[in-house]
This record gives sequence, C-alpha cells and structure tokens, in this order.
Amino acid sequence: MKSYDTLSEAMKDLQANGYTYDFNLCSGHIECNALKLKLHPEDFDVDEMHRFEGMSSTDDNSVLYAISSKNGIKGLLVDAYGVYAENISDAMRKKLR
Repeated sequence: MKSYDTLSEAMKDLQANGYTYDFNLCSGHIECNALKLKLHPEDFDVDEMHRFEGMSSTDDNSVLYAISSKNGIKGLLVDAYGVYAENISDAMRKKLR
C-alpha cells in the first residue's frame, strides 16, 4: 500500500486509480448521493485506509477509506478520527476498523 503525506495527495492518486465517487457515513451504511446508492457493511470492502494528522491541531486528524462495492462502484470516504465511534452501528464500526 502506498504512503501519502497529505489527504489531498492521497485523494488525487486514489481518484486516478478509479475511486471516483464520494461516500458519506451514516449510522448503519454509507451512501453515494450522486448515485442515490446506500451500501450496508456486507455490500462493500475497505481496500485501503490512510490516517492523516493535522500539523497545527489534533482536531485536524482524519482518515481516508478507499471503498469498493460488491457491484463494482469505487469511491472515497473521509472521516475524522473517532467521530464515527458513537454514531454508527456495530457492524459499520467493525467494517471501518
């Protein structure tokens, strides 16, 4: 797995490698608004995960997930460290671990 210095560098490279859709995190699934698509934990795989730490503040920490669905849709999910921990289902927490 490739290592990246910045979130924007990782996103640009992964988008060039086919991860073109944006996913949003919900309590029991992820969704792609552009496709009006909801994916539950059993419907997708996390291909890569990259963590980034902000230089000026610990509040700037984020994690980038490269996700592929069982039906071939590939995209990215960006979230802050630990923000999802209390807001999502156990199945989603395990999938994104």
